[in-house]
Amino acid sequence: MIRHRHVRALYLGAAATALFAGPAYAQETPATQPVADDVQANADAPADIVVTARRRSETLLNVPIAVTAFTADKLDKMGAVDLTDIQNTTPNTTIKDARGTNSTLAAFIRGVGQQDPVPGFEAGVGIYLDDVYLNRPQAAVLDIYDVERIEVLRGPQGTLYGRNTIGGAVKYVTRRLPDHFEVAARGTYGSYNQADGIVSLSAPIGSMVRIGVSGARLTRDGFGRNRNLGIDNYNKNIWAGRGTIEFETPDSRLLVRITGDYTHDKSAPRNGHRLFAGKLTGSPVLDNVYDTNAGLNFPKQDIQAGGLSMTATAKLTDHLTFKSISAWRKDRSFTPIDFDSTPSVDVDVPAVYRNEQTSQEFQFQWSSSKVNGLIGFYYLGAKASTGFDVLLNTTLPNLDGYTAGDVRTETSSIYGDFTFDFTPQLSLSLGGRYTWDQRTSFIYKANYLGGPLFGATSEFGGNPIPFGAPLTNFRGEANFKRFTPRASLAFKPSADHMFYVSYSEGFKGGGFDPRGSGASAPETNGVPGLQYQEIYNYLSFDPETVKSYEIGWKGSAFDKRLTWALDGFYSDYSNVQIPGSAAQIVNNVQTFIGITSNAAKADLKGVELETNAVLARGFAGPGSNLTFAGALGYLDAKYKRFIGPTGTDIANIRVFQNTPKWTLSGTLSGTVPVATGDLTASSTVSYRSLTHQFETASPFLDQPGYTLWDANLTYSFGSKKQYSFGLHAKNITDVRYKIGGYQYIKTDLAGVPLDAANKPITNGTGYIGTLGKEGIATAFYGNPRQVFGTFSLKF
Repeated sequence: MIRHRHVRALYLGAAATALFAGPAYAQETPATQPVADDVQANADAPADIVVTARRRSETLLNVPIAVTAFTADKLDKMGAVDLTDIQNTTPNTTIKDARGTNSTLAAFIRGVGQQDPVPGFEAGVGIYLDDVYLNRPQAAVLDIYDVERIEVLRGPQGTLYGRNTIGGAVKYVTRRLPDHFEVAARGTYGSYNQADGIVSLSAPIGSMVRIGVSGARLTRDGFGRNRNLGIDNYNKNIWAGRGTIEFETPDSRLLVRITGDYTHDKSAPRNGHRLFAGKLTGSPVLDNVYDTNAGLNFPKQDIQAGGLSMTATAKLTDHLTFKSISAWRKDRSFTPIDFDSTPSVDVDVPAVYRNEQTSQEFQFQWSSSKVNGLIGFYYLGAKASTGFDVLLNTTLPNLDGYTAGDVRTETSSIYGDFTFDFTPQLSLSLGGRYTWDQRTSFIYKANYLGGPLFGATSEFGGNPIPFGAPLTNFRGEANFKRFTPRASLAFKPSADHMFYVSYSEGFKGGGFDPRGSGASAPETNGVPGLQYQEIYNYLSFDPETVKSYEIGWKGSAFDKRLTWALDGFYSDYSNVQIPGSAAQIVNNVQTFIGITSNAAKADLKGVELETNAVLARGFAGPGSNLTFAGALGYLDAKYKRFIGPTGTDIANIRVFQNTPKWTLSGTLSGTVPVATGDLTASSTVSYRSLTHQFETASPFLDQPGYTLWDANLTYSFGSKKQYSFGLHAKNITDVRYKIGGYQYIKTDLAGVPLDAANKPITNGTGYIGTLGKEGIATAFYGNPRQVFGTFSLKF
């Protein structure tokens, strides 16, 4: 059973490390030592920030990869609360709360990502917590505390990391424990009664053992209200904690780090804002976009997530290091989703998601003056299941379309990546990965007539009566194998400039749509009765691939007072997986089904520029400075082929979701010494152009371009700047902008709403619902204006 594998993985990692540790040798110099992801960043200047994007310590401007780094100090000064706060200053990147959730992540980089959080779909962007890949998006909106830095790597990743990811990776790195007793605390209070508290304590035990614990309490009232249920909407109610034990030999040749983390999110359900009046009851469009009239509050929303990991690093020789990463994680999310956001039991979805994963990774890292690199092995065993009702009581009293999906993943891979420094100016990196993915799925769909409670199935405590034969009762298995290479050539004509070109491939395995309906599969050659192979073909989808070409220039000028990272890329995106859902009439009864296809081929090309400039030094006395940081992303994403439901190519009327053409930001910062400390003021303006929520354009859900303005003021003081106060303002102009939504109304293939006569609707009325009777177009919005103060101390 997978629940026991985490014990075996931890034992295996510990035993392997002890076996390979061997005798101790003279300690290697930091300049050549391959390090774990706990390297501390020196400053917020790119020329000084140290990252481990290539599994060794390098300054940001020396890494021939498109990567954005956020140090702990930078996150603190920008008032970052969770992972989504880095979106606005990262080119061609979308990181947001998934629609209808508080802590499920939807991430896209360069047009590649995953919006639907149901099992069966692999993530397009990998999220790593201290080297541990998070297999599912539930509870992946990580709150920022005890963080050392966050790195965002754009483009396919696989030759340096445990799990292959097709679009990019986000690395959340927690800080190492200090070798002395330390207490740290941080508090926040602000708009909407936001009240956050974080406390950390660490201490050495003897000369080789350190322990640390931290806890966080994060709360906020809702931005709006559920007027029907009388509860908050968009609130926050989270408990979180982390514990760490580190064992390190006096010569630092063996380091073992064991961590455990737990998060409990008890926030109220996040429900959407209706964009037109209910077609059945006339439920109105509310004035406040954060308000809702949703009627579903069952099951009680409750999200729990946590895990254990052990990272052991043993220096075998002056050049060879062995590393083992063992991990187990588990989460469970009970969540009610009211698609129509009315009191009607129209398309109400009680849902539960359960995920568990075990992973084991081994690496051998080699470091020398001419050759640096690694080879590794990675294993992931994961199970993900979901059960949800679709209550359609307006269609038929007590009608419930129930879906259960269970997906088991077994994946193994070997990978390697080496950099050869032919001269101090010229280096070549070559890497490759071979991946074996196995997907085993169980999908069950059936209609029920439920009891008087909610019409809910036994999954949520109901007592349903079967209504017809099951629509799907399917078990299937699929295997995928793929070799993905990577190569880059870097040239440094001088110490201040580096040019590089690279080629990489990404691969995301296929699977089975856990919401699919076997009853919709075609009959075999017209023979009555559905055959297994036809159902298999209908429910399954194939892997997708990306071939990415990139050219870049990283440089500095004026004694590093101006730095930049410029890259251009082109990606050939093939066999694109297009998940979706729709209403379907089966046995004369309307129900909900998933539809996933490999309908598309696309080209992605763009440009990214990140720059930092010191505009003035000493303008207000010694230690003062004025700086500017800018980020620009341009992305032209177009489908070259998109086979629609009728078998015709409709690429000309399909768009990329969550992929604005332009992302821009500029931050002006100034620091001046005041008394015994430093006062820093900053202001950030960011812009995102038109953003589509789905592959079909929607006049309801598409978000036109918008601009956000943030400002921050922090004062740090003390002999080691261990005390600080901050004042932060987000979305100062109080812009209302959509970040997601649901839509089930009748449209043409271009997304234009149609009336009952299939004519375009131009007067804003007469929408025809395709699922339920109220008609669905509901939107979720980004945070409104917030002002909050912070304080922190460390001693």
